[in-house]
Amino acid sequence: MDPNTLNAIKGAAGAGGGGYSGDVAVAYESSPYIHVYPWVSGTGFGTKYTDPGTAAPTRLTAGTNISFSPDGADLAIVGSSSPYIHVYPWSSGTGFGTKYADPSTLPAGYGYGVAFSPDGADLAVAHTSSPYISVYPWSSGFGTKYADPGTLISCYTPYCVAFSPDGADIAVAHDTSPYISVYRWSSGFGTKYADPSTLPGGTCHGLAFSPDGADLVLAHGGGDYLSAYPWVSGSGFGTRYADPTTKPSGSRNTVTFSPDGADVAIVGGGAPYINVYPWSSGFGTKYADPTTYTWTTIYGASFSPDGADIVLGHNSGDYLSAYPWVSGSGFGTSYTTPATIVTYCKAIAFSPA
Repeated sequence: MDPNTLNAIKGAAGAGGGGYSGDVAVAYESSPYIHVYPWVSGTGFGTKYTDPGTAAPTRLTAGTNISFSPDGADLAIVGSSSPYIHVYPWSSGTGFGTKYADPSTLPAGYGYGVAFSPDGADLAVAHTSSPYISVYPWSSGFGTKYADPGTLISCYTPYCVAFSPDGADIAVAHDTSPYISVYRWSSGFGTKYADPSTLPGGTCHGLAFSPDGADLVLAHGGGDYLSAYPWVSGSGFGTRYADPTTKPSGSRNTVTFSPDGADVAIVGGGAPYINVYPWSSGFGTKYADPTTYTWTTIYGASFSPDGADIVLGHNSGDYLSAYPWVSGSGFGTSYTTPATIVTYCKAIAFSPA
C-alpha cells in the first residue's frame, strides 16, 4: 500500500464529501528533494512551507518513499544517501521541526519505500542490501530495530513496503520472483505467507491494500502491468482477479486506492500513463483520461483523505499535477500548479484528515 492509503483510512468517514484542509508532501529527484504545501479541497496548492533545516536524503526513487505518521505529527522520507531515512516532526501551519536522531542500526542500503504502521507504533523501510526490509518501533523517535524476518526476501531491490489496514500483515514489492513477499506482523515479523498461485508478470514497483483490507493490488513491469488478488489476513492470497478490459500499456510504478475503496489508480509509463478504475472486488470500466496532461511517465499518485482530489507526480511538463476527483464521474479540470516546484516528482503523500 502507498503511504497515503494508510493515512487516508483515518479520513474515510468523510470520503467523497470534500472539505479536506491539510498538507501534501512531494518527494523530488532534485534538491531540496522534498516540498510540502498546504492543500485545500476545491482550491489546491498553497504557498510552499520552508524546507527542513536538515536536507532530505538525495536522489529519491519513485512511488512510496515519503509518509506521514497516522496522527500527522511526523513525516518520514527515504533516499540514497546515508542514513537513508530522515524523520521530522511535522506541524500543519508551522512545518518541519528538527530532524529526529538516526536509528542506531541504519537501513543496509538505499531507501526505496517507507511506511508507518496504522497505529503509528512501527516504521518500516524497504532498502537495497540484505535483509531488504528494516522495521523499527516508533514513538517520537526510533527504537531498536526488530529482528529480521525468518525467511528473507529474495531480491536485489525492494521498491515498496506497506502494512495492511489492520496492521496484522506487512508486504514488500520487489524485483525478483515471486515479486511480492508478505509476512504476518505483530511488533515483529511472523511467518511469510505462501506466494500467490499466479505470480505478477515482472518487477513489482508498487502495491496497495484496499482500505477494508480485503484486496491487494500490485503495479509491475511485464505481463499485464497490474495484478489484483483477494486478501485474507491469516490465510493470504486468493485467486487472482481478472484483468480489466482496458489494461495499462506500459510498466506501472504506483497504485493507490481512494479512501472509500471505490476507485483504484495505477500510474507509470505508456500512454495515457494513468488508469483509474472503479473497484468492487475486481476492476470496473476504466474512467476517461484527464483532458490535459504534461507527462510521459508518472511516478507517484495519491488521493486526498476526503477522496475529492488526486495528485500526480511525473517526469516532465509541470512535474506535478492535481485534479478534482468525483467517483463515478472521474477527473475534473486541473488545479493550478504551485509556484515553487523542482524537477522529477517521485512520490506524493497527504497528511491525515
